Amino acid sequence: MSIIDQSKLSSLIHQKEGHLTRELLLSPGGFGLGKVPEKNLPDATTQMVCGFCGTGCNLNIHLKNGEGVCISPTTEYPVNLGMACPKGWEALSVLDSPDRAISPLVKKSPNHWEPVDWDSALSLFTSKFKAIQEKHGDDSVAFLSTGQMVTEEMAFLGALAKFGMGMKHGDGNTRQCMASAVTAYKQSFGFDSPPFTYQDLEESDVLVFVGANPCIAHPIMWERVMRNPHSPEIIVVDPRKTETAMQSTLHLQIAPKSDLPLFYGIAQLLIEKGYLDADYVRAHTEGFDEFKAHVRDYPLERITAETGLSREKIERFVELIHEGKRVSFWWTMGVNQSYQGVRTAQSIINLALMTGNIGRPGTGPNSITGQCNAMGSRLFSNTTNLLGGHDFLNDRHRAKVADILSIPIDRIPSENSLPYHKIMEGILAGKIKGLWVICTNPAHSWINQGQARDILDRLDFLVVQDMYHTTETARHADLILPAAGWGEKEGTFINAERRIGRVKRIKRAPGQALSDFSIFKLIAQYWGCGEMFSQWSSPAEVFQLMKKLSAGQACDFSGIEDYSSVEEQGGIQWPFPASETAPPEPQRRLFEDGRFFHENGRARFIFSEPSKMPEAPSEQYPFVLLTGRGTASQWHTQTRTRNSDVLKKLYPQRIYVEINPEDARHNSVQPNDWIIVESQRGRLKARAFITQSVQPGQLFIPMHYEATNQLTDAVFDPHSSQPSYKCCAVRISAE
Repeated sequence: MSIIDQSKLSSLIHQKEGHLTRELLLSPGGFGLGKVPEKNLPDATTQMVCGFCGTGCNLNIHLKNGEGVCISPTTEYPVNLGMACPKGWEALSVLDSPDRAISPLVKKSPNHWEPVDWDSALSLFTSKFKAIQEKHGDDSVAFLSTGQMVTEEMAFLGALAKFGMGMKHGDGNTRQCMASAVTAYKQSFGFDSPPFTYQDLEESDVLVFVGANPCIAHPIMWERVMRNPHSPEIIVVDPRKTETAMQSTLHLQIAPKSDLPLFYGIAQLLIEKGYLDADYVRAHTEGFDEFKAHVRDYPLERITAETGLSREKIERFVELIHEGKRVSFWWTMGVNQSYQGVRTAQSIINLALMTGNIGRPGTGPNSITGQCNAMGSRLFSNTTNLLGGHDFLNDRHRAKVADILSIPIDRIPSENSLPYHKIMEGILAGKIKGLWVICTNPAHSWINQGQARDILDRLDFLVVQDMYHTTETARHADLILPAAGWGEKEGTFINAERRIGRVKRIKRAPGQALSDFSIFKLIAQYWGCGEMFSQWSSPAEVFQLMKKLSAGQACDFSGIEDYSSVEEQGGIQWPFPASETAPPEPQRRLFEDGRFFHENGRARFIFSEPSKMPEAPSEQYPFVLLTGRGTASQWHTQTRTRNSDVLKKLYPQRIYVEINPEDARHNSVQPNDWIIVESQRGRLKARAFITQSVQPGQLFIPMHYEATNQLTDAVFDPHSSQPSYKCCAVRISAE
């Protein structure tokens, strides 16, 4: 090689100029940032709530020419106090994806969609759905909503579909995560009312986590636990030795779905030992004597037999509850996603009530919410209840809503919608012919996936409205409507502790994509009911309507002036009625006065006999399959998070199954072997991960992988209609 050639090669390897070289140079970022690439050098900053989980962290959005370029966590916000999980750090990156839907798409043939303009798309939307309704009736078209949109959009969708378009049936994907907690709170307290604030994670001296793994599922909440100065006892009730259980002071590794008899047995022991707050029970509750009689049938011997726990562990649990001055109980999907989730949640509520651990700092029966706006959906999606937590069956409520919205009362249904699984069954039975799916992905997330996809293919017309045209559900769609995502629109979220937080538009949506709010407004015009929604001119105006709808309800936030006050206060927890003139405290608990939302002001002890596991292990299917979140870097069906190169590197790309070493030896399974996992409904191939985290006879597969719900069983809680994702019978075999 000549000296000249060597010089050219050297200059290529050590190039000192050029656009790629410039991108490597870092400059002081300002606004609290360290050094950043020049292309991400901000000139301004703003704040808003993250759009992933229900924790509701606040993020600083660093702007350049009005567009978000990078993120840092907000230090002074009362939720996350300067912390963010991997998903929050990557929230902007998932907006820039080649999978984004950038124009309406119409299916022309199997696996082939062609772009059309908005006029053509909405004309098709309107003509198809109207034709179905004219032929088969109003209840032949339904919608499936979400806990991911801003609250103002949820309210608009629910009002448009039911009041404007005449639909009777619509439900949300919050049915899959929070329905059991919602029903439990309503029955026990008189309203869907999580009583806690996140400060309680730092003020408890005993924390009980049931079917919850906040280490990876809600990592910022776990960071709050780690800040607790009281050296708390941490008790985990879970069949798996989860990341949270590994950090506990007491792990009750129960048999799957034995939590309900366990808590009845714990209640019996507390009563036997006199470890009650009798004054609280007498002054603020009802039904305790009947509950006391019920739990007599749960002596210690029965509980050890049904749970697989030792006497010593159960008795230690009871003593820790008694010794604790501030005991808090926390649960999530391990409780809710069960065929008896409501009664299990209420068994936890009962323990808090009977020991007086409610309404005080560091206490409470506290359900941890899954989605970023599940609470907004629970109150304002117009699905399971009328807007603002009202009741479709209550004429007075219907009249109030009609008056606020200036619509005829007969436009508001006087019957409840079918729940999610009944909508799916209605499609299967040929009664529902058209379906509108907004910001959710049932072809991945719905239980018994093979049947779910078959059901979607039976529709006469399926519309999917989403950020991405590549979701599993979009692959079945006749029409795809391109929607803006978090960061591309305005509104509010309500987090797990009832805190209303701000969402802002800090990026332009790509191509022809529109905010869901704008899509709903256009549909109202095309449908011919635009005049009905003349008040719904912007998300800010809808927020004012929501305030009026909340007035007088348990969730009253009529005292919030506008978006600016939400932002200035660092988020505001409901209730905050207009009668409260002072600025709200940053931490607001419910039931400090011992008054609940039933007419007599008392909480209720509610209970019933446990049910048998619908699909117990058998000789043919000897394993119990458990499912749940497997990583802090992925979110639900990965619709967004798989569009981040960073997040994809933080979890196994290939589906895996956790198996106990004893079962691995018995079945000649080696680490990383490909094995078949099979239920009565489907089969999948997964890598074997041999671990003591699962007990013998149990397997675990994360929910994030597309194939997981091929196995799960379509069984539902009778009170909440929530699917039982957490246990079904499976078998394994060599590939």
